[in-house]
Amino acid sequence: MTPAASERTGPRPLDGVRVLELGTTIAGPFCGRLLADFGAEVVKVEPPEGDPIRGAGKVHAGVSLYATSILRSKRLIAADLRKPEAQALMRTLVPKFDIVIENFRPGGLEKWGLGYADLAQLHPALVMVRISGYGQSGPYSARPGYGVVCEAVGGLRYITGDPDRPPARANIGLTDYITGLYAAFGAMMALRHRERTGQGQYVDTALYECAFSFMEQHVPAYEKLGAIAERTGAGMADSYVNNTFCTSDGVYVHVQGSQSNSFRRLCEAMGRPELATDVRFAERRARNAHGAEIDAIVGAWVGARAYAELERAFTPHGVTFTRIYTMADIFSDPHFAAREMLVAAAHDTLGTVTVTAPVPRLSATPGRVDRAGGAVGRDTRSVLHEMLGLDQVQIDALARCGAIACA
Repeated sequence: MTPAASERTGPRPLDGVRVLELGTTIAGPFCGRLLADFGAEVVKVEPPEGDPIRGAGKVHAGVSLYATSILRSKRLIAADLRKPEAQALMRTLVPKFDIVIENFRPGGLEKWGLGYADLAQLHPALVMVRISGYGQSGPYSARPGYGVVCEAVGGLRYITGDPDRPPARANIGLTDYITGLYAAFGAMMALRHRERTGQGQYVDTALYECAFSFMEQHVPAYEKLGAIAERTGAGMADSYVNNTFCTSDGVYVHVQGSQSNSFRRLCEAMGRPELATDVRFAERRARNAHGAEIDAIVGAWVGARAYAELERAFTPHGVTFTRIYTMADIFSDPHFAAREMLVAAAHDTLGTVTVTAPVPRLSATPGRVDRAGGAVGRDTRSVLHEMLGLDQVQIDALARCGAIACA
């Protein structure tokens, strides 16, 4: 772990871009976090009781550790959008921003006069990123959306897990993160269009569609062949050798030898060069037809050896493999350290907290983490004073009526 990545200064690609984040939980806040990493001034609005994400994950000294990362580098204000005074406040704030991120159910903001049509009248150049379960239109649009549910609708959940067990899930909000990435990508395209034309627009980002987009290889296979992709466990359909095996000392290792050259290197490392010319395995399509056989051969070879012996055999031959990392492995790994992937971010009460570094890496204008996410309403007073010119008396009045909350 190194503090260097969080201490760097210099230009970032989104310097000068202002983002108002109305999104909650994962997809919206992750989109905002990506933009903040690369220089956008992100003002997050959360309810006075805090974003639901603060109730997820582990807690240390009363602090949500999840929130320290996903809310990092943002200015945090608290407002109750159910209150007319808070709705009026948002309408006053929006013209100060380039982008608004929201992930309410379609129609939710409209009932408060904060939908895209309402805000575009105030700010025609506005880019509004709209994240929802099923999109802003269509027969499912009014349904409540949740990442793992929409992952199931998009087909991604069905193919995840072992073939003899129910569909599994990753121990993260996978589809929420996928959607946050697409949302940030859409925001950048919309900003590019605005640079050319001055015209704003909204970005309609649906959780189920973002999950479905990752099903790319299976769509034409069904249309042309009627093939329904199934769960394959740690392996991958029509890709051999590409599976997880266990060593004699209980280390899980993933071995990738599906390409001709990588398969040849694997065979040589195992002392079985003849397998590379065996008619059952010499070509990729032949290996696919005999996948269970070659997996069994590799599995037996790996299972007869301790991990250290396997590493000594595979490394000189350039075999593509790795043990399956735990978080403890990551924290002690020299490559993660050399690439500064673990960043010590300053926190208001914890001192520092370790978070992931911004990615991707830009050679001239890299991202950075300015500070960890902090308390609900930490920046309410400073944001309303700086951006709207409200004095402390006016801010106190808004707090008394429950429209806002201040830390």
